[in-house]
Amino acid sequence: MHGRALVAWNLRRIRVKRGLSQERLAFDAGIDRSYVGGLEREEENPTVDLLDRLARTLSVHVSEFLIEPPRGALPPKPLRRGRRPAD
Repeated sequence: MHGRALVAWNLRRIRVKRGLSQERLAFDAGIDRSYVGGLEREEENPTVDLLDRLARTLSVHVSEFLIEPPRGALPPKPLRRGRRPAD
């Protein structure tokens, strides 16, 4: 898996695990929501500074974005529609 795909996979994995919408993560990190979506779709190429900011916002080490998923793992599922975590 290439670097951009690793970032996309792990960003969504961590965000969904925390129950954060793209909108909430973007607001907390001070970036545009559409940019977060672009990162998760591998359309954007983040800078190291942006990865640092996202890692700080998500309370993880920046290296978490580069963890290789287990072979055969299914992609992280998005949160349900409506941009809110399920109760």
